[in-house]
Amino acid sequence: MASLKPLSNGVFAAVIGLLAGCGLHTPPDSAQLRQDALPNLHLPQQWKAPAQAGEVLSAGFGSFSQPALEALVHEALIYNADLRAAAARVEQAAGYVTIAGADLWPSLTGAAKGGGKWGGGDGMNTAVLAASWELDVWGRQRYGAHAAADTYASAQLDYAYAQQSLAAMVIRSWLLTIASAQQEAVLTAMAQAAEQIVSLSQKRKDIGTGSEQDVVKAQATLGEYRDALREVQFARTQALRALEILLGRYPAAEILTASHFPAMPAPAPAGLPSELLERRPDVVAAERRVAAAFNQTEEARAARLPTLSLTATFGAVSSDLIMLKSNSNPIGGLGGSLLWPLFNAGALEAQVEIRNAQQKEAVANYAVVGLRAFNEVEQALAGETALRERQVILQQVMSDRQRSADLSAVQYQVGRVDKRSVLKEQLSVESARLSLLQVQSEYLAQRVNLHLALGGSFVTLPASSEAVMARKEESPASP
Repeated sequence: MASLKPLSNGVFAAVIGLLAGCGLHTPPDSAQLRQDALPNLHLPQQWKAPAQAGEVLSAGFGSFSQPALEALVHEALIYNADLRAAAARVEQAAGYVTIAGADLWPSLTGAAKGGGKWGGGDGMNTAVLAASWELDVWGRQRYGAHAAADTYASAQLDYAYAQQSLAAMVIRSWLLTIASAQQEAVLTAMAQAAEQIVSLSQKRKDIGTGSEQDVVKAQATLGEYRDALREVQFARTQALRALEILLGRYPAAEILTASHFPAMPAPAPAGLPSELLERRPDVVAAERRVAAAFNQTEEARAARLPTLSLTATFGAVSSDLIMLKSNSNPIGGLGGSLLWPLFNAGALEAQVEIRNAQQKEAVANYAVVGLRAFNEVEQALAGETALRERQVILQQVMSDRQRSADLSAVQYQVGRVDKRSVLKEQLSVESARLSLLQVQSEYLAQRVNLHLALGGSFVTLPASSEAVMARKEESPASP
């Protein structure tokens, strides 16, 4: 009977030879992904909303740069619970990269055993080292390692975007506390003026020159101002508590913030629509998830093919009980195994279908994130333009109201109108001031939204995230 050993050796040698020629498929590049994910998207050369030309300012607080505010942002980056959870997800993803990369290398284990007979010191002792290596003939392990690396990259980018989003939330909350404090001051002055009108109306009624209707109307107006004041006071405590929660503090509404808005910023350069998807960390993270899903699909396909493993052992045996031949030490051997999944009731095919569906989901999610990014920029640009124009209008309204109040004061001095008319004119000035404060607050918040939507940053990105943004690909080490 002919020996099968030469045949088996030839099979193993042939399979090993496949390692050098078995290349991997690569995920779609950025351009191909955009075409696949957004087939109905016709990207304009310029933003549709009015925009300032120029390169996007990548970092910095800009006109919001105040030491106290920067300190609050950095405090949030340290103590915010949601951000710490995102950081933990990055650590988990890094661990999976290590696990997936380890499968590409041989494993080595050691074993030792000692023994003896009852009543004596004789015995047999062994020490063995065993190595095994699953050869990645079809790329299954490499696909898995690439998928883990892409997942890790997406987690890093998600964390980077979470940092910027948190910074933006802190700044918006800070602006809201300032707005509510200023509104509270204006409404307090309006309520005081309304109280004077009630008092004057009551005196006119008492001396017979006024009516009860005037008193009731003045009281109703005073009640409206008091209600608005209470509403703003409650809104301010809510804003303070929201800011404290972002900082990881107890929501006691005791944090101290500024009393005045920062300087109104000039229009910000918006760059080009074609640059947005390459700049925003959340979009690039979605792209990395598509790459991870692609590699997981290829990993599932490769799992249907045979696996080849090599084994080797080396050891030594010593004994006082039996006589060992001189060629018995050291002991060792080489071997190999070939496993082929012949029947599994369709489980492996189903796994491929699942991974295919997950890849389609990742591509669709990329489209969702990309479209949301474009919409956020267009909305922020349009909103900033409208709010800037409204500021100009309301500033003129306030100026006209103030001029009317000044004229009323002159008329009062010469006896042409009574004090109530002067107070009512002053109320109209404060009402215009209240509207202007609201628009200024919205304009500043919109600037924060625009900077975030454009992919700008309020804090320095981690070096690892900057590297991912620059490369957008990470390849794990392979033997």
